[in-house]
Amino acid sequence: MQAVKKPTAVFGESAITALTHISCPEAAPEAANTPSTPAQPRAIGTAQIRSKQRNGKTVLDDLRLSGSSRVLFPHANYARGRSANLQAVLLNTAGGITGGDRFDVAAAAGANSHLTLTTQAAERAYRSIDPKPGTLDTTLTLEENARLDWLPQETILFEGASLHRSLTINMAPNARFLMVEPVIFGRTAMGETLQSAHIFDRVTLHRHNRLLFADRVKLSNTVQAHLDRPTIAGGARAMATVLLAAPNADRHLDALRALLPETGGASVIRDGLLFARILAADSYALRQSLIPALTLLHGADLPRTWML
Repeated sequence: MQAVKKPTAVFGESAITALTHISCPEAAPEAANTPSTPAQPRAIGTAQIRSKQRNGKTVLDDLRLSGSSRVLFPHANYARGRSANLQAVLLNTAGGITGGDRFDVAAAAGANSHLTLTTQAAERAYRSIDPKPGTLDTTLTLEENARLDWLPQETILFEGASLHRSLTINMAPNARFLMVEPVIFGRTAMGETLQSAHIFDRVTLHRHNRLLFADRVKLSNTVQAHLDRPTIAGGARAMATVLLAAPNADRHLDALRALLPETGGASVIRDGLLFARILAADSYALRQSLIPALTLLHGADLPRTWML
């Protein structure tokens, strides 16, 4: 595994000091097909969502779907009239992601609107027998004075999974962006361990066409052995990355640190950019600190799907 940030950038006060290029192989060697393996049907889905402000409320401006992607709009959006915040719940009708699957999400919060995106349940990355990894590419755009909250639930990696994910954010200077990306490395309650798996995660954030943040995480092959190393995860089986990009992000630092366990850390790595990473023994332990932390930064209860 190659690390992009020095350990102190995650658990201490210092900011990112260097970025290291990480190659993006087509797939983990264990996931490669033999010539005799027949082609498998693959799931493909796209979702395009756009919000706008109308009469002081956030409403849907555009929605386009194809393949295995669906979007639900909870009744909470309308129970007390139009809300200032439009919630959209992403749904994968394929039931998970495996090698060769491809999902693309493009969402935009129009000027002065507030869009919250979440998922109906945890995403599952299953064993891959395809030479290509499953891919999930998300592009988020925030226009002037817009707010967008990217709050997907956990991604669970199964033994033999091969997954590449990218999250690209383009935001106006006065926009506000909150994100979380939780990952579970095997279902510990089922006695599962990841002896052979592959994940490559990329998060890139631009503000006003200027690179503000870049994070790369890559784990391959003997994932469990990597996670057991004290300098990587110290035996943790769950991880969450949290990022808040907002003009007043630094004012949340002390309150956020008070909610984190000893295996988590938070820093203001530059003006208007608050970063945190949390490690935990399993998904249950992760949620014990993650939900209060997200509630603090979100400024309200999390979407209802997080509580089901």
